[in-house]
Amino acid sequence: MNVIREQFSKSVVLGIVAFVVGMLFGWLAIGWGIWPVTYSGAYPRDLIYAEKVDYLRLAIESYGYNRDPLAAQAKFDYLEDDNQKALNEIASNPGALDPQLVLQFSAIVSSEPLQLPPVTGETPPQEEAPKKTNLITSVLLPLLCVIVLVVAAVLIYLFLLRGRGFTRTGEKSPAMEANEAKRQVAYTDYTTQGAEAPVVQFLASYKLGDDLFDDSFSIDSASGEFLGECGVGISETIGVGEPKKVAAFEVWLFDKNDIQTVTKVVMSSYAFYDEVMRQRLEAKGEPVLAEVGAETVLETNTLQLVARVAQMAYGNGAGPDESFFDQFMLELSIWQK
Repeated sequence: MNVIREQFSKSVVLGIVAFVVGMLFGWLAIGWGIWPVTYSGAYPRDLIYAEKVDYLRLAIESYGYNRDPLAAQAKFDYLEDDNQKALNEIASNPGALDPQLVLQFSAIVSSEPLQLPPVTGETPPQEEAPKKTNLITSVLLPLLCVIVLVVAAVLIYLFLLRGRGFTRTGEKSPAMEANEAKRQVAYTDYTTQGAEAPVVQFLASYKLGDDLFDDSFSIDSASGEFLGECGVGISETIGVGEPKKVAAFEVWLFDKNDIQTVTKVVMSSYAFYDEVMRQRLEAKGEPVLAEVGAETVLETNTLQLVARVAQMAYGNGAGPDESFFDQFMLELSIWQK
């Protein structure tokens, strides 16, 4: 169980990192570039100032056609605090509008005198145009987005792909080899033995070099109801160096209707018959000798799990004979009581 807790803590750290990276990536890459926020239904007061001036020009032009003072007043009031400022700017530079029409519109909608352009030919001071871009939007945000993507790629490589996918030489990793081995194994058909078919069956497959091996599975009923969880993880290793030489695996069963998680330890021949190692592992669960076809049963209040060794092979190299596994596959079949 200590190995499970260790792997779980790593999963929590990985989950937090993935969450933070995902949030940053979603905010910058998706929310900013792929699916940017669009606005609709804005009021005239929400427009930028330059467009408020254009809006008021259209309002004055409309008044020239319909001569509706109430509509003119309403459109002028829509601009709220910037209405008089925009009207003064139009009076100073009417453009295609008739200056007399601007004066008539002003007399209806505003009690303040217009600021007309100087008659001496002097050019009125122009308001500084707003900058189209700023440093944050043009430089910092794209740079930050690139940094986040690079960090995300490094984290994905370190935590997900390295040791669980292809090696640097392009060869399949031990984890991939273990998964491929599962495709060549058929589940045990218990109905041919006169037994009821299990609710669900899983295969947990290990290959030497998969130092992060820790398979867990959700147990659901035929109707989709969550019943519990089960899994297999590394319990004991021998020797030093990499890859880890696994001498025992923990098999565990969690029942949502039971307060205790049941655990058994499937051990190599050397570990099983070594008195010191066996006594140490008995604290984690009942010891079971690993043999092809051997079965062991784990039971809780409402669940029964039969763990059967589907395949196994011992590794060669430094260390006692039959002390660590080169390959190990465990079939997990679960029934409801």
